[in-house]
Amino acid sequence: MTTWSVPRRPCRAFGLLVLVLLSFLVLRRLDWRRLLSPWLRQRRSGLHAQGQNFVLEDSTFWILGGSVHYFRVPRAYWRDRLLKMKACGLNTLTTYVPWNLHEPQRGTFDFSGNLDLEAFVLMAAETGLWVILRPGPYICSEIDLGGLPSWLLQDSGMRLRTTYKGFIEAVDLYFDHLMSRVVPLQYKHGGPIIAVQVENEYGSYNRDPAYMPRIRRALEDRGIVELLLTSDNKDGLRSGVLDGVLATVNLQSQHDLQLLTPLLLSVQGVQPKMVMEYWTGWFDSWGGPHNILDSSEVLKTVSAIIDAGSSINLYMFHGGTNFGFINGAMHFDEYKSDVTSYDYDAVLTEAGDYTAKFFKLREFFGSISGSPLPPPPALLPKTAYESLRPALYLSLWDALQYLDKPTNSEKPINMENLPVNGGNGQSFGYTLYETTIDSPGVLSGIVRDRGQVFVNTVSIGFLDYKRKKIIIPLIQGYTVLRILVENRGRVNYGDNIDDQRKGLIGNIYLNNSPLKNFRIYSLDMTKSFFQRFTSNAWNLVPEAPAYPAFFLAALPVALSPLDTFMKLEGWQKGAVFINGLNLGRYWNIGPQETLYLPGAWLDQGLNQVIVFEEKMAGPMIQFSEAPHLGRSQYLN
Repeated sequence: MTTWSVPRRPCRAFGLLVLVLLSFLVLRRLDWRRLLSPWLRQRRSGLHAQGQNFVLEDSTFWILGGSVHYFRVPRAYWRDRLLKMKACGLNTLTTYVPWNLHEPQRGTFDFSGNLDLEAFVLMAAETGLWVILRPGPYICSEIDLGGLPSWLLQDSGMRLRTTYKGFIEAVDLYFDHLMSRVVPLQYKHGGPIIAVQVENEYGSYNRDPAYMPRIRRALEDRGIVELLLTSDNKDGLRSGVLDGVLATVNLQSQHDLQLLTPLLLSVQGVQPKMVMEYWTGWFDSWGGPHNILDSSEVLKTVSAIIDAGSSINLYMFHGGTNFGFINGAMHFDEYKSDVTSYDYDAVLTEAGDYTAKFFKLREFFGSISGSPLPPPPALLPKTAYESLRPALYLSLWDALQYLDKPTNSEKPINMENLPVNGGNGQSFGYTLYETTIDSPGVLSGIVRDRGQVFVNTVSIGFLDYKRKKIIIPLIQGYTVLRILVENRGRVNYGDNIDDQRKGLIGNIYLNNSPLKNFRIYSLDMTKSFFQRFTSNAWNLVPEAPAYPAFFLAALPVALSPLDTFMKLEGWQKGAVFINGLNLGRYWNIGPQETLYLPGAWLDQGLNQVIVFEEKMAGPMIQFSEAPHLGRSQYLN
């Protein structure tokens, strides 16, 4: 072998040289740059400010944006929503990134399935949209705790959204992981992300002057090189400005626009103006109306924003759904939790259908686009499936034997500090507290958010923010006292986010004496929770069911599954699960009367439907082709 190898090496080297020369000659004749996608050419300088204009490379650029949250839309429908955004005349997608969903347990990250941020951003690029990313760590967004993970609250001294050591160290670890995914998607790396927002509306919180510079540094140190932005409403703009970062504003009315334009000039001089959130509607709270904003009013305000020389982002272009238990809440004068639907009276409906706002805005943006807009995609078909009568039933009391062993504790433990989920506590759902009493009297304590009280298995009422005491009736001997506590949603905006622990908070008292020796069940109602219920666990529905209870039905789908809307007329309060996935909460106090059920969640054949009902079940589960979001009220 050695006798052949020596003389062949010069020949091999000569052959390689000839190949290189030929390749050079071919490439000189071939415009290889044409082989690259337009998105990957001319990446010298990204989006930046030049006087009062945005400039992308060498051209003036107007941001015509719309918000869609990937975690609120079934993945199968992402492309449909993005194509409709493009057809409306928009050029930029904005989205939040929810930390609490991506890191459900410390150090355990989930960017799969419906949480595949990278796939969503790349799909936007394929659709011809640029991206403005809003990674928080706090995002507000009417999501539980503003997108912050509940395990942060295990620390009794936690100070969220500050440079408090326990918070900022958790942010650093999260950003280490998140930014490794985001950095390659930036414009200067060939991706569609042209700008990144630093935190969110911090001027309205403003607890720590060192915090915003620290978050900015955390982004830059991990490779964020695109234009940085802040975003504040009129109450927080002056306090939310950060040196070297472009300030943008959030508003809904032309009056606010007239106030904020000179204010922007005063705080940052001559810079491009941008309305980061023009609120196209509003969210709804349980017990309130369905908020709507007239389409003509929307068109007038959007037109005024553009006429003022400002870029714009429509919040929301498409709201989607608070699937599961992810909804947030507000707590100013009183606690109000958000409904399951995040329809928002946006440009597209919760199910992705067109509205009058879409067609008016499409005409407007088309008039200023300079080129024809793509045609709007066809609507996804809807159907009303046949009504179902639940066939099987399992009371909560009978279900306890199938659950993990309860936590035994001398005192009540709040949801976040329960020793479950690998030491990360419980984030969502219900928690059941049991203890033994031997006398009647006045039961009192702090319950967050709503606790149904049982003597043995008999419901005697509720404890919540308004009802802090309840009378325990005359009993005989030792009796089991049970309190089923629901986390209705942690506050996502305001000064009290540090106080969002759920369950029983501190001691619960009977006649002013603290009760002791509790058994505590975590009822998070995840997919694995229901897998514990074997087929033998279920019984036929009795004439007089004991509540709370789980009801099981089968939804047959003969052909390709289609979107529909579930209506639980006659049912009172609970949650619905389809093939193990949490569709969301329902409550007969309204305004929301139907739950959006995506066809993408259904299979051809039989589909498992489980309804958890707290108080009283109706006879049937009904379906409709159209949503019923409740009594409407125009926003003022």
